[in-house]
Amino acid sequence: MASTPTDTPRSPNDRKSASDDVFMREVDEAVRQDEVATFVKRFGLPIGVAVVLVLAAFGGWLIWSGQQESKLEESSEQLITALDELEAGNADAANEKLAAIAAAGGKGSAGMARLLQAGIALGQNKTEEAVGLYGQVANDSSLPQEVRDLAKVRMVSANFDNMESQAVIDQLGPLATAESPWFGSAGELVAFAYLAQNKPDQAGPLLVAIAKNEDVPESLRSRTRQLAGLLGHDAVDDVDAMLEELGTPQGAQAGGAQ
Repeated sequence: MASTPTDTPRSPNDRKSASDDVFMREVDEAVRQDEVATFVKRFGLPIGVAVVLVLAAFGGWLIWSGQQESKLEESSEQLITALDELEAGNADAANEKLAAIAAAGGKGSAGMARLLQAGIALGQNKTEEAVGLYGQVANDSSLPQEVRDLAKVRMVSANFDNMESQAVIDQLGPLATAESPWFGSAGELVAFAYLAQNKPDQAGPLLVAIAKNEDVPESLRSRTRQLAGLLGHDAVDDVDAMLEELGTPQGAQAGGAQ
């Protein structure tokens, strides 16, 4: 018995259709290859240049970052060396090193160097030079506001005798508040300016506020407490606590009062 064939012979139309499919795939592949070649030819160079530029920029940033870190470390080492000179009593040598740091123009290190230079100048009775250096720091917008405020307080303190009392109030008034880290120093100077204007009614409460502020150094609290008392203002809330802070035995105080 003869077997039945499983495959039906293709008609001429089927064979032509299959041939056409193969041909179209080859054409499509050739077109894609041509498109890729054209794209590479047209955009390969710009893309290559862009990649090189990006890599170069990244490499430059890495180099710059390393240099900045190196400069920061160098400035820190120079500041430490200058402080060592100051501690050893070599003010001139320290000042020379600090001048070099300030001239280099680093944000934080230059400001700190000028503050230290101003302190050296004050110690050498060069008030005008010190005031100028403090002014440079106070007006340097690249420095943190707290550092600028410190420089302003020091500048006014050094130049207090040469300033109009209202100028002192105008400059330090915003810092003479309990929220300011320089409340004690700024507030005391503002209180003195009020006294120079014969305004004890404004100086007294400010001195009392300083004396009662536990964030202010005890030496300043004691000074303002005494001055407030002279103006007729009581700056003591707890006498026993104050005596304990001052190290005065309560019994001795009572005995002395008899």
